[in-house]
Amino acid sequence: MKRRKFVKSSLAGTMAMSLPVLPTFSKVVAETRFGVADASYMMRRYRKMKSEAYPPFTNALEMIEHCNSLGFGGMQVGVGGWDSDFSKKVKKRKEKLDIFLEAQIRLPKDENDINRFDHEVKTAKETGIDVFRTACLSGRRYESFNSMQAFQTFKKAAINSIQLAEPIMDKYKVKLAVENHKDWRIKEMAAIMKMIDSEWVGVTLDTGNNISLLEDPMEVVEALAPYAFSVHLKDMAVEEYEDGFLLSEVNLGTGSLDIDAMIKTIKKHRPNVRFNLEMITRDPLKIPCLTEKYWATFDQVSAPELALYLRNIRTMKSKGQLPRISNRPTDEQLALEVENNRTCLIYAKQNLGFK
Repeated sequence: MKRRKFVKSSLAGTMAMSLPVLPTFSKVVAETRFGVADASYMMRRYRKMKSEAYPPFTNALEMIEHCNSLGFGGMQVGVGGWDSDFSKKVKKRKEKLDIFLEAQIRLPKDENDINRFDHEVKTAKETGIDVFRTACLSGRRYESFNSMQAFQTFKKAAINSIQLAEPIMDKYKVKLAVENHKDWRIKEMAAIMKMIDSEWVGVTLDTGNNISLLEDPMEVVEALAPYAFSVHLKDMAVEEYEDGFLLSEVNLGTGSLDIDAMIKTIKKHRPNVRFNLEMITRDPLKIPCLTEKYWATFDQVSAPELALYLRNIRTMKSKGQLPRISNRPTDEQLALEVENNRTCLIYAKQNLGFK
């Protein structure tokens, strides 16, 4: 299928970064099952929208059953609140279905939160989970902070949380995969990985998030692939609006990312890494890069550099309007969430080498 490639001459520029390759944990055959991130069910998993036809997932087992029924070979699931009995149930079902599981977990906020984190890692590992996806920021950098000082305070706390988590990952010999979650730009995230310098701490590599931070998605993949313990695979499209541009996840193969090249680049560095679809069904996100507040936490760039990036953004422009769903009935929104995930799964199996 023909796809448009994001123009390489972006604001980020060509980055010559010398990154260490983290050790390979095993010599198992490359993973060909295609998984799904729990954020792909944002409405049903987190918003818990009321519906008889599409009831909210109340626990990981319900999500596992649904995703397996669509044909996904693995899932990222929240592990908060698990006890040993529930962990045993999950393990039994995981083994019966022959799927992989990765955990969704909150970093320890401080020393008082370490016991909670340790317990969640321990009970999740009992199921065979060995990768724990996490994020430092639940929101978006350009929306969450009004000043560089506020961002630096967050950064210090985030690094401390990762440092608190690292000995626990070492203790249980499992991997912490920190997502580039509209918080860290390439150089910042690479610097954090070098600072932590642990075989147990790496990245959940999201293929589209850093477009919101004015970075070329292919350059993000190339820079962070050596650190990848897990992948959120997505396709993206944009529209312009008065304060910058709108950004949407779209079904695989219908957006502007060079998905094939991204997969090959990641597998070159991490042949055993697992890929999870992250297809969030929602209205477009506003990226207000032409406003003063957006730049509050960034080093300033020149007008020519910004103009060049915005010109390149136009190469990603969707042929039609980006999807809007919030004005639809609840059941219609929830049905579309399921259908988008199903459509992406079919595309991945037919075109991307997954089974």
